[in-house]
Amino acid sequence: MGIEIERKFLVTGDAWRDLTTGSASLRQGYLSTSAKATVRIRLLDDTRAVLTLKGPTEGLVRSEFEYDVPLDEGRALLDMARPHVVEKRRHIVPFGGHVWEIDVFEGAHEGLVLAEVELASADEHVALPDWVGPEVSHDDRYANASLSRQSGIPGVDPHAA
Repeated sequence: MGIEIERKFLVTGDAWRDLTTGSASLRQGYLSTSAKATVRIRLLDDTRAVLTLKGPTEGLVRSEFEYDVPLDEGRALLDMARPHVVEKRRHIVPFGGHVWEIDVFEGAHEGLVLAEVELASADEHVALPDWVGPEVSHDDRYANASLSRQSGIPGVDPHAA
């Protein structure tokens, strides 16, 4: 069974940019989100489509199953998911023996930058780089499925001066 164990942080600086080894444009839409399962379609650089099913989160752990689908079907599924679509550029950043994924959001969430690191176990030690800020692993507002249903950056009042 596929398992995902990850921690998520707000990004507070740009020092990660010099460490980037690659990046991809991601558009992902949510076909279903419930307490039982989340169903997502993701297009990577508009050249690959991946269907993902995720179970409920228990701490940092959740079941995850991913399947490549034909690109034209992925595009059709993404259209079905609208308006629940998130757009971002994902940067790959090796640091401290882990591979970090830095998501720079575009569109409705422009200005939001999150860092994720996948772990082998929930209690695995992770060296935190200087460019990560508060951990938001347990804050559902920063889950991509939640972001797909809202506009703007969580916790930021767009009308504040």
